[in-house]
Amino acid sequence: MKRSARAGHPDPPALVFGNGITALGVQRILAADDIPFFTVERRDPFVVRSRHHHPLPVDIVDPEPEDLEDWLQALPLKRAILLPCADIWVTAVADLGPELRSRFPASISSPDVIETLVDKARFAATLDRLEIPHPRSEDVDTRRDLEAILDGGFEGAFLKPRDSARFFRRFRCKAFRADTTDELASRLAQVTDAGLGVIVQEYIPGPPSNHYFIDGFRDAGGTVRALFARQRLRMYPPSFGNSTLMRSVAIDEVAGAAESLQRLLAALGYRGVFSAEFKLDPRDQRFKLLEVNTRPWWYVEFAARCGVDVCAMAYRDALGEAVPTVESYRTGVACVYPYMDLSACQSLRRSGELSLAEWARSWAGARQPVFRWDDPWPATAAVAELIGGKLSGGFRRRDGDRDQS
Repeated sequence: MKRSARAGHPDPPALVFGNGITALGVQRILAADDIPFFTVERRDPFVVRSRHHHPLPVDIVDPEPEDLEDWLQALPLKRAILLPCADIWVTAVADLGPELRSRFPASISSPDVIETLVDKARFAATLDRLEIPHPRSEDVDTRRDLEAILDGGFEGAFLKPRDSARFFRRFRCKAFRADTTDELASRLAQVTDAGLGVIVQEYIPGPPSNHYFIDGFRDAGGTVRALFARQRLRMYPPSFGNSTLMRSVAIDEVAGAAESLQRLLAALGYRGVFSAEFKLDPRDQRFKLLEVNTRPWWYVEFAARCGVDVCAMAYRDALGEAVPTVESYRTGVACVYPYMDLSACQSLRRSGELSLAEWARSWAGARQPVFRWDDPWPATAAVAELIGGKLSGGFRRRDGDRDQS
């Protein structure tokens, strides 16, 4: 979505907050759109090795989310559009006062709406109220709470954090699952000792291919301007991991999920970029909403290359401009993250679920979120991270880029 500056009125730059694959993808999208931007991150190799990296042209200390207001006030820019690419930055931008929001606008929801989607207990309560299909979820604080819930017949119960980003920074995983009540209670004690909250949620059975994502954008006027659907085909780690192979699918294939999501966004008065995860429950054939992220995600560039450019939409909406509606996009397009899919494929090979020929076919012609022939250097960072992860016992993921995918 190429953009031309208005005559006599140069467009303000976008400021990209975040790191890792998400910020890399956003950089590439903005460059392709001819939207001026600066990436605040100056150390992450995924970001800085890209030919599209535009660091701020001033010597200023790197910001922390809690200091964002003071940092923006000291920034020698007359105006800029804010594009947060991680949960911590979304919250910080949403909390800015009205004076700074005027100088640094963003297409983003209110703090209360953001908190409703980020806090998994509030999220589950909202879905209950709106009668939107989702996994059974209960708030839990003590072992007594846990035992009472499990006695009520919870299928495949696991502990899911109320605050995913803080939980991941502390425990380096997305959730805790256990085989016995004692094990789950022990995990609960670990979480409460760390000062974090969790909910108990039922685990919906089914393979990775039962996971679907609906990404898109809702503008300031309350109109959903784009919906982009993708199906997960492989994931790693196997239970609570990220997509390693996916394909774009028609929105009609997930019509029930799309209706639920739009009803939720309308009820909340949501504004901005979103990425929602559903799982098709084989027990009743209903799409169950697992979570909604309020920012760009790992595979945001894949969506743009298929025809859904939410970054350009967010930029236009923040400027108060009309956002065109995306009527269609390319379907049947595959995307693979080979550095993580390697581990997924090795596991499937060992269990006899994947042949070498099937593995090769799944990679052939697939898009990638990191490697590009016209921007190859970020891939060297991915290879280094893969090697480092193997040496330390697993693929490493940086704190700021913990992401659903």
